[in-house]
Amino acid sequence: MGRDYVAPRRSLSRPGAKALGHNHQHMLGGPDPIDGIRAYQCTDGEVDHLHFVTYGYTTLYYDEEAVGKEYSRFGFEMTFRLASRLPPAEDPIWVCNLLQNLARYVFECGKWFEQYHWIPANGPIRANYQTEIVALAFLNDPTLEAVDSPHGRVEFIQAFGITQSELDSFKDTKHTAAAVIERYRKTNPLLVTDLSRKDE
Repeated sequence: MGRDYVAPRRSLSRPGAKALGHNHQHMLGGPDPIDGIRAYQCTDGEVDHLHFVTYGYTTLYYDEEAVGKEYSRFGFEMTFRLASRLPPAEDPIWVCNLLQNLARYVFECGKWFEQYHWIPANGPIRANYQTEIVALAFLNDPTLEAVDSPHGRVEFIQAFGITQSELDSFKDTKHTAAAVIERYRKTNPLLVTDLSRKDE
């Protein structure tokens, strides 16, 4: 059995990608909804960072009953970019926990994320860590293009960390997630999340 889509563009073709998390896949009774998460070391976009990509929102293995559908399962995989020195001093397992928790929400509620959606984290996105990033907004990954697989289309939706004041502006409709994301894109084109970013 093999993956149902080819890794798009150069980012997923880079050598040295590291698999993070457990080895007990969901399809084999594992505890987490996502089968795998890979982290890629990146130096593009003017900020050294780790680029995380999930494997599990879509149909990963050939399924005759799913062939020819418009979208492969939920129709997307999640990505996340974390500002980090390279190589990182330690494996950022907390990112895996964050991505798995997002997947639990999707799998349990049947709702999915699209560009300019947003969600509060009900606290810092990294537990027990001093950061003012407390929510996530979503965008199409800047470097990973959608692909068509035998089971349907697969898009890559990236999470970007936002602060409390930004979250509040979404809630009171003073600003939209689109406006905040596009403002940061001007100086941070790959929308890399920096845990040290301060609330304004």
